[in-house]
Amino acid sequence: MKRVACLVAAALLATAAMARAQDAVKIGILNDQSGNYAEFGGLGSVEAAKLAIEDFGGSVLGKPIEIVSGDHQNKPDVAAGLARRWYDVDGVTAIADLTNSAVALAVAGIAKEKQKVTLYNGPATTRLFNEDCSATGFMWTFDTATSAKGTALSILREGGDSWYVIAADYAFGHQLTADIEAIVAANKGKTLGTVRAPLSTPDFSSFLLQAQASKAKIVAFANAGTDTINSIKQAGEFGLVDSGQKLAAMVVVLSDVHGLGLDKAKGLITTTAYYHDADKPSRAWADRYMAKTRKMPGMIQASVYSSVLHYLKAVKAAGTAAGPAVAAKMKELPVDDFYAPGAKVREDGRLLNDMLLVEAKAPSESKAAWDYFKVVRKIPAAEIIAPLSESKCPLVKK
Repeated sequence: MKRVACLVAAALLATAAMARAQDAVKIGILNDQSGNYAEFGGLGSVEAAKLAIEDFGGSVLGKPIEIVSGDHQNKPDVAAGLARRWYDVDGVTAIADLTNSAVALAVAGIAKEKQKVTLYNGPATTRLFNEDCSATGFMWTFDTATSAKGTALSILREGGDSWYVIAADYAFGHQLTADIEAIVAANKGKTLGTVRAPLSTPDFSSFLLQAQASKAKIVAFANAGTDTINSIKQAGEFGLVDSGQKLAAMVVVLSDVHGLGLDKAKGLITTTAYYHDADKPSRAWADRYMAKTRKMPGMIQASVYSSVLHYLKAVKAAGTAAGPAVAAKMKELPVDDFYAPGAKVREDGRLLNDMLLVEAKAPSESKAAWDYFKVVRKIPAAEIIAPLSESKCPLVKK
């Protein structure tokens, strides 16, 4: 009898917890908050989501909007455990950011099973809107193909026709390497070699020596976060640029340049979904973010704001927080903010956002703190995002 009473009590507590969870619309921010990608999105993504909630009005469907956040430590099993608890116990209706492609793929499977909305702001694998797409999953920032196409094509046009790739050894790096190699080959260039470095590698010396020995004109880093910062710093120490090789960082966010300093980052060309000085609306939002965090936002934080705000608009329009209904409204409503004005979401969940080709300034060109990039050109979404006709998403009607 005692055992039965304990079970009943536990069930009642679980029911009470679920009831409390349903008293609010909860959005989870799940990302790396202590490791390689802590500055990529990190706690800044949490602040960006809070700004979106503030701008929306703080409540929806008569309920307050709450944020929960967690550090997945770049471990898919940790992320999966947090996602299940958030969905099953805490009443979370959507999860955003999910920086790290392996983590995002793990959470994507759970979200698909439970028909919950996922907002992919930090991961870049194209599988999230191709083979592993879901009716409630949304790719909101960039992907490996846009990173490779925007940056690599620019360099190839300037004569950079031989490449060596140093890649992060997991889903993101593997896919980005494949995309780089395809673009280089399609434009009559050659990839002379590739090497894979474990995530959070502190010493890139052996990989850089191989790249140096290859005599490739371009050494490309298919990594991100502190791995990008460390690899570029160490490339300078090994004299790759002094010996005539050029460096291409395929995924760079503003905090990376801040960590490097313009003396080391100058001349780096990259593709970004957002830059705070691109126009007045972008700057106005960045100033609000800066006031809260004492840092300028990068593309991941701006993307989190945009996706969370659009999600909340869709919840209101759908009259429910149920995933399938909200997802349908997200694809129906245009995105209307500084990040992606007038953009649409395709049936595969890919936001059709324009991007920017930017170049890191020389120290003498920077006029103020965080004045790091000059915009080379805007790249229209139709030019840089793979067309729907090439989609491998089962949801896309052929």
